Amino acid sequence: MVTLMKTSKKPVRAKAAPKKAISGMTVVARDVRPDDRGRIALGRALTDLEDATFNVYRDDTGRIVLDPQVSIPASEAWLFRNKTALASLRRGLSQAASGKTRAIGSFAAHADDDES
Repeated sequence: MVTLMKTSKKPVRAKAAPKKAISGMTVVARDVRPDDRGRIALGRALTDLEDATFNVYRDDTGRIVLDPQVSIPASEAWLFRNKTALASLRRGLSQAASGKTRAIGSFAAHADDDES
């Protein structure tokens, strides 16, 4: 949930839906009102963002923009710093997605069963 600062006792409500959609944005809900504590439920808007945190911005026209952020574990951050490794990973994922794979046998003979 996002907490908004109240500027008056009554929440402001849009009188009509915008006539023109904002480029690159999809309307998820209309005429949403904050509750008595200034909170707005974002349930439908959070599809695929369960683990995200948000930076909240307010522009000069009063629009509030939520910018989802995710954390990357330090043990995985090296990949995003190494452009060659990241490009190789992306190439491999693309090849796998398009079925460009081949069987090279089992690696069971190389496994060390005593290792914990």
